[in-house]
Amino acid sequence: MSNPQDDNEIGAVTAAQVARIADQGIYASATELDPAAVNLAQALIATLDGTAERPLLTPELQELTEQVRARATIGLPRITAHDGVKLSAHTIRLNGDEPRPVVIVPAGWTPFGWSIFAYTYLRLALRGYHVLAYTPRGIGKTYPLLGGGYADGPFTSGGTIDVGGPNDWADGSTVIDYAQEHFNPSRIAFLGESYGSGISQLVAAHDPAGRVDAVVALSTWCHLATSLYDNDTRHLAAVDALVNFTGGPEERKFDPATRQLLADFKAGENKEDVVAWLMERSPAAYLAETNARGIPTFFSNTWHETLFPVSQVVEHFERLTVPKRLNLWIGDHAAPEGAGLSIPFSGPNLPVEEAFAWLDHHVLGADNGVSDWPALNSQIMFTYQTRTDPETGKNVITEPAVREPKSSWKDVTTSTERWYLTSVGSDSRDGGLATEAETGWKREFTAGRLTEATAVDAIIATGQAEWKGNPKTYATDKFDRQHLAVWATGPLDATTSGVARRVRGVPELTLTVRSSAASTTLVAYLFDVGADDTARIITHEPLTLTGLTPGENRTAIWKLQAAGYDLAAGHRLMLVVDSKDALYSDALTDAGADSSTTTITSGDGAAAHLSLPLG
Repeated sequence: MSNPQDDNEIGAVTAAQVARIADQGIYASATELDPAAVNLAQALIATLDGTAERPLLTPELQELTEQVRARATIGLPRITAHDGVKLSAHTIRLNGDEPRPVVIVPAGWTPFGWSIFAYTYLRLALRGYHVLAYTPRGIGKTYPLLGGGYADGPFTSGGTIDVGGPNDWADGSTVIDYAQEHFNPSRIAFLGESYGSGISQLVAAHDPAGRVDAVVALSTWCHLATSLYDNDTRHLAAVDALVNFTGGPEERKFDPATRQLLADFKAGENKEDVVAWLMERSPAAYLAETNARGIPTFFSNTWHETLFPVSQVVEHFERLTVPKRLNLWIGDHAAPEGAGLSIPFSGPNLPVEEAFAWLDHHVLGADNGVSDWPALNSQIMFTYQTRTDPETGKNVITEPAVREPKSSWKDVTTSTERWYLTSVGSDSRDGGLATEAETGWKREFTAGRLTEATAVDAIIATGQAEWKGNPKTYATDKFDRQHLAVWATGPLDATTSGVARRVRGVPELTLTVRSSAASTTLVAYLFDVGADDTARIITHEPLTLTGLTPGENRTAIWKLQAAGYDLAAGHRLMLVVDSKDALYSDALTDAGADSSTTTITSGDGAAAHLSLPLG
């Protein structure tokens, strides 16, 4: 997209465009926003600040901006940080002398900075908040100049990206200073999605004067180290996507020290330094500070999150003693709340409406029932009802998925069922999952190849489809048994709940492993398999074992990601283990090797088994 310097480069928005974005989401891919979504945001901004020289909006959107213009003053300041860096910002200051709270919105990790959520700012203003949105340092479109050098776009902040580090904490406090000087707010809240959500938590924990009264963190991270470097396995695809989505070249967007950290991460070198750097940027590292300040905190995340996996949020949430709420949804990063934050009149969006209700209660003081909410509410995969659209062939949700409220995460799992891996299952090619232990068997596969068993087809896109009623399906007969191992139950009968199994919590897998190499990666997937042998994924998680003696056994125990899933009666539970997934690093690639042999067995002292949490 060209550099948006004036409204002549902003196209008129049509109702059809708005409807399409609402249906398909704001992302064209993991590293590209839909140009129509960007155009919509910029048309809202140009109309709101009075720079549009021609009509750009539909009548409904025009009316919305006029409502805000009638009751507020609009600003586009550049706020000077402690080190002179200029932060691109957008303000909506409500008119009048009545004390009002301010919602500060650090932008997500996007080339278009704060602009993409222009619709959210209008909605917040109409709810009675001053609004101050800003782009974190270094984020935003940067354009190469013909004679050399770069020019920043209008929504881009100066400096280099600190990835939620100390400069971002200090910038948040500087933005609070600006809000206090220009708004004199009665209370201060932070609301962020993705990158902005992590920064929101970190500023709340570190602001020297403790001025943050509430936080809303959507599609967030709490523990960046376990999000991106867990079980000795690096989440390469997530980091690649982020690095490619800053809005400019890596050498312009990151300082030399950060570029070295990124290089070490990609190469699998200097792990201690990389993990320490990630920990410094983890809200979970400042749990004591957050608890001491009692900051009401609202989280919203997805079961199949590919950037910041769900379990790290659950673990941090459970340790917080502040007023708190965690919503868990079907889908992947930003899918549930994306349309509600950015697309006008896109229909009811519970993820955003509940976030706003949380703010209204804790910041505006509204008596709106939030005080009676349970701490946790989980949407259960894939309990929505759908119909097939004859034109597109895709499912359309006709009834939303079931949600289950709980007072805490520990109440989610009420029992645990142990499934033992056995030598032979109902399919002669595979092993079984049974209630009695069996030892002495082995299964071998050649490691080093991608297989049809994968977590997703694409970051964000697969989960966006899942959120819309179209979860990825797998043809299990295409699972290449030369490069993976399979264990499955037979068809499972219905229980008193009406389904075969109510998976609720964190599955755990115990295996005995040996390899012909000194290190090996295992990726475990848990599938729901229907009568036609097609499957849907329940959860997964990788593990890399290092320091192996080739040919000698090693006991491996690891937790898969948390899940809330109903397995229908007559369906089978399938466990698949392979050696490689496009999301992650793998031991063979790190070692520069092509293949090795992985052998999975069930030892006498530790029978191979899957611990399945039920609720």
